[in-house]
Amino acid sequence: MGKRIIARARGKGGPRYRAPSHRYLGKVSYLTLTQTTPVTGTVVDIAHDPGTNAPVAVIKFDDGREILHIAAEGLMVGDKVTYYGNVNVGNVLPLGKIPEGMKVFGIESYPGSGPKFCRSSGSFGIVIGKKGDKVVVRLSSGKIKELDERCLASIGVPAGAGRKEKPFVKAGTKFYAMRARGKVYPRTRGVAMNPVDHPFGGKTKPGRPKTVSRHAPPGAKVGSIAARRVGRKKK
Repeated sequence: MGKRIIARARGKGGPRYRAPSHRYLGKVSYLTLTQTTPVTGTVVDIAHDPGTNAPVAVIKFDDGREILHIAAEGLMVGDKVTYYGNVNVGNVLPLGKIPEGMKVFGIESYPGSGPKFCRSSGSFGIVIGKKGDKVVVRLSSGKIKELDERCLASIGVPAGAGRKEKPFVKAGTKFYAMRARGKVYPRTRGVAMNPVDHPFGGKTKPGRPKTVSRHAPPGAKVGSIAARRVGRKKK
C-alpha cells in the first residue's frame, strides 16, 4: 500500500519543503556585455546571503547597475573589479585570457550562463591547458572539464575558506543552518517510523524486502528501485 512518504509531501510544495528565497539577496551573476573592452565597477558592500555559503560582493558600475558577485579572498569595500582587464584577484576574464596554473572560481558552463562551477567558499578550479578554442580546467572535485574559451571566470579563491573548521557543536545550530536553505533536518530513518508513515515502518516480523517494482505507486516506491541485483558481490 502506498504511504504519504516525504517525497510525496515534498511534491505538494508546502512551506516546510520550500527554500525561503524571499530572504536571499538575489542572483549571483556576471555583467552582460556586448563588447570586450574593459569595464570597471566598485565594491560598495560585502554582505551575507543566506542562500550562498560564501560572502557576496555588491558591485556598482558607472551606469548605475548593481550586480552580485561571489567575493574573492582579499577583496575589500572600495576595491575595483574589472571585466576584460588585468589578471588580478576579483577581476572577471574569459578563460582563454587566463594563464595556465591560475586559480579561478565562478566559472561559466557556457558563454553567458553565469557562474556555475566553484561557487562555494574555498573552492576553486585551476586552468591546466588549452586546446584550440577550448580551455581545460580541473575543478575542486578533481574532475577535468573542457570549456569554451569565451566562458567567464573570476580570478582567485572565494572568501570564507575556513567555514568548515568551526564545528556546529549543537543539533539546533545545524537545524537553523539547514532551514535557511529549505532543507529538512533531522532526517528520520524509514525503519524508525510508524507503519502509516513509511513502507519500512513498524515492528512486524519478518521485515520486507528493499527491492520494489519500477511501476510501484509513488508512496510505495522506496528502497532499491527496480534493482538488477542486491547484496554484496561474490569475489
